[in-house]
Amino acid sequence: MRAEIISVGTELLLGEIIDTNAAFLSQELAALGIELYHRTTVGDNEQRLKQALIEALARADLVVTSGGLGPTADDLTKETVAAVLGLPLVLDRPSLLWIKEYFARMNKEMTVNNQKQAMIPAGGEALPNANGTAPGVLICKGEKVVVCLPGPPRELIPMFRSYVLPYLRTKSRGVIHSRVLRLCGVGESELVEEIADLLTDQTNPTLAPLASEGELRLRITARAQSEREAEALIGELEAKLRARLGHWIYGTDDDTLEAVVVKLLRTRGETLAVAESCTGGLLANRITDVPGASAVLERGLVTYSNRAKEELLQVPAAVIVAHGAVSGEVARYMAEGVRMSAGTDWGIGITGIAGPGGGSREKPVGLVYYALVGPGVNLVQKVHWSGDRVKIKRRTTQAVLDLLRRTLLATEA
Repeated sequence: MRAEIISVGTELLLGEIIDTNAAFLSQELAALGIELYHRTTVGDNEQRLKQALIEALARADLVVTSGGLGPTADDLTKETVAAVLGLPLVLDRPSLLWIKEYFARMNKEMTVNNQKQAMIPAGGEALPNANGTAPGVLICKGEKVVVCLPGPPRELIPMFRSYVLPYLRTKSRGVIHSRVLRLCGVGESELVEEIADLLTDQTNPTLAPLASEGELRLRITARAQSEREAEALIGELEAKLRARLGHWIYGTDDDTLEAVVVKLLRTRGETLAVAESCTGGLLANRITDVPGASAVLERGLVTYSNRAKEELLQVPAAVIVAHGAVSGEVARYMAEGVRMSAGTDWGIGITGIAGPGGGSREKPVGLVYYALVGPGVNLVQKVHWSGDRVKIKRRTTQAVLDLLRRTLLATEA
């Protein structure tokens, strides 16, 4: 099966929104073994969208669109798809009922234009939207399949996984299984060098490295006649990867670094307290996103000013004067101070310069110190990140969580 993706929305062409949907769909289709040769972005223009659909249907068996399913006049995806396929639009009553109930739950009155969202090309299957008012639609006509998905990722991703993915699996010969290994603490070039021979042998299973903020992923995809055979193929390659990369691999598939750390602490029956400056509470936020985090995180303090560091963490003023607020000495005092005040097993301190201002030649923007103290452990790390404030904060919390993970694995409870 060959596929194409058409992303609809003038805001995408203007660069106001980054098209993460296309990246997600590309990865999902690749995992299914579906060939993707073209991705198109088109604005909210009926004629240009029509031309894009005609060209895509001439080249591909499957066309997936994202966006343009809203209630306004410039939301034209379903209307244009119906026109290209020569199908009338018909009212899907279950979708209309869902939209009415959605507005009732929100204690809002449904407007007339929202009924437009319940119209789908005749013969199509409406795809329920658990997170919005726009249902998707799956249309089969002859040998062609068109799938229309909403634009917001929080609507598109669960809709694809719940309805489109199972359908596409039925169209695949045999089975296709994938597993993602998640890694932290290694650069992409170093990773590729470590597994160069495994990347060269791209028969079955295949191996694809994927980069994201602060971590790397390796997707293993196997084709087979049965699930058991596919899992065996994946397991064989995974064993080779773990033998080489084990200290970098922190989880698989949908695991997050914070969830892995929370699980380790809960298993050990240990607690944690964090003191943050430049990360502004992001570390505590990531940890508390994990269900059950209350069992391990006793408290998190954002001590942004020097006064806060002195009053809440007992960082000596003389140390700040001598070394500066952004220093390894202050990071260590922060970790020790929050650990002592909270009475926890582990304490973390973070201080740095997230920019864009505040840097100097001696202490440039992106300079961060973080410390971890615990039973028999007293560690301070220095890093210098590139990027904007958001990237620096994210990379710092990723590095801190990974340091804690490695330390927990290396020490006995």
